[in-house]
Amino acid sequence: MENQLTVIKDIEYKEGLNLDVYSGKNNKGAIIDIHGGGWFHGDKSKDEDLATLLAKEGYLVIVPNYRLTPTVVYPAAREDIIASLNWLRESQYDFDKGKIAVWGSSAGGNLAIELALVCGIPAVSWSGIIDIEGFILETDGNADETKDTIDFASTPSANINQGGRNDAFLRWCIYQLIGNDRSMLKEASPLTRVSAQSGQIYIANSMDEFVPTEGALKLQQALLDKGVPTTVQFVPGTLHGKGYLSQVMQSSLEFLENIFNRT
Repeated sequence: MENQLTVIKDIEYKEGLNLDVYSGKNNKGAIIDIHGGGWFHGDKSKDEDLATLLAKEGYLVIVPNYRLTPTVVYPAAREDIIASLNWLRESQYDFDKGKIAVWGSSAGGNLAIELALVCGIPAVSWSGIIDIEGFILETDGNADETKDTIDFASTPSANINQGGRNDAFLRWCIYQLIGNDRSMLKEASPLTRVSAQSGQIYIANSMDEFVPTEGALKLQQALLDKGVPTTVQFVPGTLHGKGYLSQVMQSSLEFLENIFNRT
């Protein structure tokens, strides 16, 4: 029998911030699904497609909005996502509260990693921006900060940043995140928060995409040094985030199921 879904939208989880809940059988646990958008655009409606897929797999799924740059800067978005985790833990929804994961792509993948590192829950990150400081230092003098001219509001996530490296735009996104304060680069890099208590992370990245692969390898090594298992999957080509969903969806699901089946 098909998993029949109920979707409840615009539930306030923090003053001024709402989330959507996708509920079905909920027999596998719960997932916080974080939309991407370079920390500066997008909202929960962007992940209706992924949230529906995950809910049909048997997960309770919440998709929170979070504050965006330039109105706020790091670490505001991370604080919001942590608040959504606390809301989920305290909610009355029927699921195993010991089985909560976080999932995101692009900037959402960055926030998913942050939650895993800080809160100790498993994460799936597609094209998460990880080595923020290293990327800026590496590209200093080689690219100016420039916002892309795409119509972000009307372009599906799977069609954004699919053409390969775009260092000027990624630098612009990062500078928005840190409020143009380079002294915040190290603090804004998730690598500084790796610990033995961090959650297990599945990291996907394509080999020649918008987000460099170096960050995934650095995070894997840092987690390995702390004894935390990780899975890194590199796919060929230039696709970014949801652009390669069909190539990594099954392995991402298996990653979470393997973890939850052991708990």
